[in-house]
Formats: sequence, C-alpha cells, structure tokens
Amino acid sequence: MLHEQALAISPFPGRQQPVIAIIGSDGSGKSTVGEALYKEMSHERPTKLCHLGKQAGNLGRSLRKVPFFGKILEKRNIKEHEALKHRKESSTLAVLVAFVMSMRRVYRFYRMRCYHKRGFAILTDRYPQTLIPGPMDGPALADLSFKGYFLHGLMKLENSLYNRMTKFQPDLVIRLNVDLETALARKPDHQPRKLARKISDVGRLYFGTTPILDLSATDPLDKVLAQARKAVYEVMSAYPVKH
Repeated sequence: MLHEQALAISPFPGRQQPVIAIIGSDGSGKSTVGEALYKEMSHERPTKLCHLGKQAGNLGRSLRKVPFFGKILEKRNIKEHEALKHRKESSTLAVLVAFVMSMRRVYRFYRMRCYHKRGFAILTDRYPQTLIPGPMDGPALADLSFKGYFLHGLMKLENSLYNRMTKFQPDLVIRLNVDLETALARKPDHQPRKLARKISDVGRLYFGTTPILDLSATDPLDKVLAQARKAVYEVMSAYPVKH
C-alpha cells in the first residue's frame, strides 16, 4: 500500500498555467481519473485534457476484429513480437508504421503546447519520455532492431524530437500503479505480455525534477481521486488565476 506523499511543488519560471500528467498502463484508470480531474480543473480555469498517446493499440484491436484481415494482422503482430524478443531484425514496414504512429504523439504534444501558450491549464493522459524505449510513451524505433541508413535516420529524427519534447517538463506527474491481474480484469481484450511490460516500465519512469505522486489504482476510486485532487489543487495554487 502506498503512503501519502509530500510533494515539493514550485512553478516553472515564465510559465503562466500548470501542466499535469497522468501516467499508467492500460487498465490503471487513467481515463476515469483524468475525466474527473478535468471537470474539476475546468471549474476554476480554462483547461484542456490532452491525450498524448499514439493509440496504436486501440487501432490494432479494432483491426483484429475485421474478418480475414484480423488474422493476418495477428500473425504479423506475433512475428514482430518474436523478432523483438530475440532481437531479430524487424521488417521495414513495421519500422515505418512505428515511426508514423510515433509522429502522431509528436503532433499531439505540440498541439498541447499551443493550447498551453494560449493560456490553458493542461491535463494530459500519458506523457512522452526517453528513459525507456517502447510502448510506454518512449521512442518506438529505439526499441526495434533494423538495418539501413534511411531507417536509422528516422530513428535519429525520432530521438531528437523526443529529447526536445521531454525538455518541457510537467509540474506534476500522477502515476497510477496497478497489478497485472487487475489490469487484465479491466482490459480483457489486451495481451497479458504487453500489459506486463507496460506495468513494469511505468514503475521505473521519472521526468527530470518533476515530482511524482504514486497512487495505487487498486484502491477505491474515491480514495484515488481524493489524493489526486489534493495534489492537483496544490499545483494550481502555485499558478493563481489572474483576473
């Protein structure tokens, strides 16, 4: 059980509105917690809830339901997973798809930055990081194995963009920790091996000097929201609303 934490909140110089990120694996309750906090923040000041994921998993699960095509996609997915597991070379198509999906996150991140510059407080679902490559919001291509100057050029470009994004740190990260059994119960259509990796990766993330509020996603929702709400208002108090 996680104990209540003391957070050292201080505003970033020159920043007019807070940026708060919620991270956690699928099944940790990010969407539920995010929607609740967004409603409360919106009552106090203009706020945007921004999803900074690629949502490749949602697309893949939808496509797997398509007759015939779904079976082809599943076979390709298994093949790519085995290549990753044994550090075998990924196909060029897989690398290109991973790059395109990663650029969706880049686009969403800079759209979020535009909202922030316009005076909106920001609450994000997920946040880019460079500590751990792969599905938990890290650079996608750095997690693959491939050859060729062109593909490695894409990897360098992706790394450069992610390094640039992570320089813009959130004021607070709310980390929702969940066990595999609970996550699978909430997301039965997800693959256990992928969920297990995400759960492991989430626990090892940090974001520069940004304070992290660790919450147990297996606690009752009211308790999780109460702890998250307290931290959120502490951050917002560091950025008073100007009338």
